[in-house]
Amino acid sequence: MGWASWTTTGIYSAAGGVLTEEQGLMSGDLTLHTTWTGDHVLLSVQYTGASEWFTVAGGRLPCASEEESREVHQRLVEAVRHSTGHPATAATLRCGRSESDA
Repeated sequence: MGWASWTTTGIYSAAGGVLTEEQGLMSGDLTLHTTWTGDHVLLSVQYTGASEWFTVAGGRLPCASEEESREVHQRLVEAVRHSTGHPATAATLRCGRSESDA
């Protein structure tokens, strides 16, 4: 079983911010963290420089590979940076490719 994690600091959210399970909407200067545990990813966010982490809404996803989990992390970073009108969540993220991507 593998394990990996990624952290991206200094993400300035667009107007929509990111929705968390514990805190609700967060926006501004954010840090995103993704942990891959070998069979799923956990997505979390904090205000940059703070000590408390919050789970991104829907932020536990099945994920079989380290490479795919890294891609999910980057897609979440981009979703937070470009969220307008609706907050970023994990609802549109997934690991792997669908048949339509092939």
